[in-house]
Amino acid sequence: LFVHRRLNVRVNIELLSISSPVPKKDLAVRLTDDTDPFFLYNLVISEEDFQSLKSQQGLLVDFSAFPQKFIDLLQQCIQEQNKDIPRFLLQLVSSAPALDHTPVSLNVVETNPFKHLTHLSLKFLPGTDAEIKKFLATCLKGLKEDKMILEEKLKKTEEDLTRQLSYTQKSLSEKSQELDKLKNEWTSYTTALSNKHSQELTNEKERALQAQTQYQQQHELQKKELENLHQKSIQQLQNRLSELEVINKDLTERRYKGDSTVRELKAKLSGIEDECQRAKQEVLSLRRENTTLDAECHEKEKLINQLQTRVAVLEQEIKDKDQLVTRTKEVLDATQEQKVILEESAEEKQRHIEKLETTIKSLSSELLKANEIIKKLQGDLKTLMSKLKLKNTVTIQQEKLLAEKEERLQKEQRESQEMGQSLRVKEQEVCKLQEQLESTIQKLEESKQLLKTNENVITWLNRQLSEVQMAKKLDTPTSAHGGGRAGVSPHSMPERPSFHSSGISHPISPLYAFQNFVEPAHSKNANSQCPVQFNSQLSKLSRCSDAQTVTAAAHPANKENGDQLGLESKYFKRKDDSIPLRGLSQNTLNSEYLRPYVAPRAQPAPRAAAAPASAYFPC
Repeated sequence: LFVHRRLNVRVNIELLSISSPVPKKDLAVRLTDDTDPFFLYNLVISEEDFQSLKSQQGLLVDFSAFPQKFIDLLQQCIQEQNKDIPRFLLQLVSSAPALDHTPVSLNVVETNPFKHLTHLSLKFLPGTDAEIKKFLATCLKGLKEDKMILEEKLKKTEEDLTRQLSYTQKSLSEKSQELDKLKNEWTSYTTALSNKHSQELTNEKERALQAQTQYQQQHELQKKELENLHQKSIQQLQNRLSELEVINKDLTERRYKGDSTVRELKAKLSGIEDECQRAKQEVLSLRRENTTLDAECHEKEKLINQLQTRVAVLEQEIKDKDQLVTRTKEVLDATQEQKVILEESAEEKQRHIEKLETTIKSLSSELLKANEIIKKLQGDLKTLMSKLKLKNTVTIQQEKLLAEKEERLQKEQRESQEMGQSLRVKEQEVCKLQEQLESTIQKLEESKQLLKTNENVITWLNRQLSEVQMAKKLDTPTSAHGGGRAGVSPHSMPERPSFHSSGISHPISPLYAFQNFVEPAHSKNANSQCPVQFNSQLSKLSRCSDAQTVTAAAHPANKENGDQLGLESKYFKRKDDSIPLRGLSQNTLNSEYLRPYVAPRAQPAPRAAAAPASAYFPC
């Protein structure tokens, strides 16, 4: 069974700070009842106890702010205590039916129609005999102090009151005497005044009767005059009223007309306002489109800069390719090994050129796309211009704004035209680069054709040499005359010597063949002459009695104008734009490849020193 009682409880909250041995703070709460001195409950909360209380009840306040929040809750309970249905309650719950020294829990409860919410629940312990005695002693001490203070205050108030009584009695006696004097004076003064006023009243009555008669006569005269004036004014007002009625009819008609015009003007004004709002929206949309157009123009400029950089890179690459092509032209006439290397490099260049062509095609496609975008922009600008021209007729302010927009659009058109012109210039430059590439490709093809013709000439010359060697083998005698004479034997000449020092294993060149070949003084084959011309200088020969060395020279009959062995004259003409032979140096030609070949002999003979020979090859 639960017993409900309502008590007035005093709550004392103190914050105790302890410095020794460890500094800490404790919160002391005391519950007392003024009517029951033995009603005492205590609670001491340390910081550690507060942490456990905070975790159990889900508090969101620190220990330092907890006392103030608890005081705020108590004040809310005090404010709500006189209401029929209080919102905040302070409940003191005990397990025993009566408060007989058992632990008690103090709950701060918020009531609502749905649920009673307990904001805070604190468990208090009943006070022991020593605590109750100490509490009663402090209460007695406080009461005695209050009693002493109240007695002192009473003595002071009694003394003050006696002094005030004596002073007031004296002042009362003085005031009573003054009152008696004033009463006597007032009675005498009132009798004199009454006599004076009675005489004055009789005089005033006589005067009033005379004035009344005079005023009545004047009033009758004024009344007659006013009646006459009133009739006249009535007639005038009637006339005025008729005129005003006529004027009123005219004004009502005008008012109706004005109302109709006002309605029409309001309708027009609403339409104009709608048009103005639409124009403002269109102006905002135009501004946004202008911003987008500016951004697109910036992007086009960036694309053009990128294309310019690409074109510059392509120009540099084409210059590099031109240099490489010139180098290949120089290397083509060297030797067959260098010819193979040149063919491989030419194939690589063709691949690179194809890549360049693909890049140029991609650039041209990008340029076409840029042109299409510029055309679209120009169409958009034209549509914007038409819209702006239509909107110029709305208001004067809009005309000014639209004029500024037209100027901006014209500037953008000029910029777009300039961009188109720059793009056209870039297209022309790309076309020029393509033409240069085509010319380089043509030059490469011509160089290949020259290589093929040179190979054909070399193979043909090798064949002619082999035929001449066979003919010489048949014509020359098998043995030498005179016992000690030795010469260069065509049988002992190698048909295709290889140059181990240079790494060349292809057939011998005509220069080498003619340098090593020993021709007799009177040759029967006129067709054995070679288009290659030699200017050789022979030094004096040291001859012995038993040996003689013969050096090869061109036939005197065909020294300058010999037969061309069935070849066309274009292969023997010197060209100005031909590429010199740089594969072999002049020293190697003089030293290794142009050294005469001497067949082995039975008897040794001294060698004749030959002067260096200079050779000229047609390109």
